[in-house]
Amino acid sequence: MTVMTMRDALNEALFEEMERDDKVIVMGEDVSGGAGGTSGSRDAAGGVFGVTKGLLPKFGEDRVIDTPISESAIVGLANGAALAGMRPVAELMFADFVGVAFDQIFNQMAKFRYMFGGKAKTPVVLRMAMGAGMNAAAQHSQTIYPILSAIPGLKVCVPSCPADAKGLLKQAIRDDDPVIFFEHKALYARKGEVPEGEYLTPFGEAALLREGRDVTVVALARMVTFATKAVDKLAEEGITCDLIDLRTTSPLDEDTVLESLSQTGRLVVVDESNPMCSIASEIAGLAATRGFADLVAPVQKVTAPHTPVPFARELERMYVPSPAQIEAAIRATLRDG
Repeated sequence: MTVMTMRDALNEALFEEMERDDKVIVMGEDVSGGAGGTSGSRDAAGGVFGVTKGLLPKFGEDRVIDTPISESAIVGLANGAALAGMRPVAELMFADFVGVAFDQIFNQMAKFRYMFGGKAKTPVVLRMAMGAGMNAAAQHSQTIYPILSAIPGLKVCVPSCPADAKGLLKQAIRDDDPVIFFEHKALYARKGEVPEGEYLTPFGEAALLREGRDVTVVALARMVTFATKAVDKLAEEGITCDLIDLRTTSPLDEDTVLESLSQTGRLVVVDESNPMCSIASEIAGLAATRGFADLVAPVQKVTAPHTPVPFARELERMYVPSPAQIEAAIRATLRDG
C-alpha cells in the first residue's frame, strides 16, 4: 500500500488510464496550464485543484486540452468526442456550474444510448468539485449529486477516500456510459492508503467500513469522515454501528443497506446535500418501502439545512453536518426504539 492524497490518487488514475489507452483525453479550463504559455513547455498547477498537473508534458496538447470558460462548450466537446470514439475526461471545475450545461447532460449525454437503440456509446467522464467547508460561498459550495443521480442514463460517483477515488475514476474512464464524478474539495488533501498495481472499484457496491449490532449508519463523500468519528466515539461506550459508504449513488447499492438494516433495525443517513429530494431521503424511502418490517425506530436524517451555503465561516460551520450531530442522531434512534 502507498499513502497518498486524494488529489494524487486522481492524478495517478489519469496518468495510468492515458498511458493504457490513447483514446483517453482530458479537457477543461486550465487543465494544461493556460493557453498563453509556450507550446509544449508549460505545466502550471493543473486545473484549479491541481489534479491534472504533469499530464501536458507527458501526453501533449492533443490529449490535454485547455478550453474556453464555457461549460456548455466543454460538455458539448466531450459529447462529440465520445460519439466519435474517444474517451474524454472533462472537468467543470465547480459542480455548481453544471446548470450552464444542463441540457447537454440531461437531454443529450444521458440519452444517446437510449435514443439510438443501444448502438451509440457515450464514454464521457465529467469531473467536478463540490462541497462546503472551504468558505467558497453559495455558488461554489453545493453538493448537487442528488440532481444528477435522478437522471436515467448517468452513473454517479462520490468517493470518500484516495483508494476509492482512484479505483472509481479508472472504472469510470473504462465505462461505456457517461459518468458524473464528484470530488469533495475538502478531501483533496486527505491522505490514505492506495493499493499498488492495477485495480478498479466497481460501481453499485457500497463499502462496509465498520461493523456493529445497534445502528446502521449510511454516509457518502466527506460525511463518511465525520460519520466515522461519531461511530468510533460511540464504540468506546459499547454502542456499535454498521457504517456504510455508498461510493456511488447511481447505481445505488440498496441490498447492502437493507441487509444491514435487517440486523440492526435502526437507520441514520448522513448527507451533506439539502434535505428535500436528497440521497438521505432516497435511503429513508428505501427503508420505508423495502425495510419497514425491520425498523424498530424512526429513520434519522442528518443533512444540511434547506438554505444556500453561507459565506460567513461561523454560519458555514453550522450549515455542514457535524460529528456531534451524527452522534446525537444515533443516540436518538436508540432512544426512540
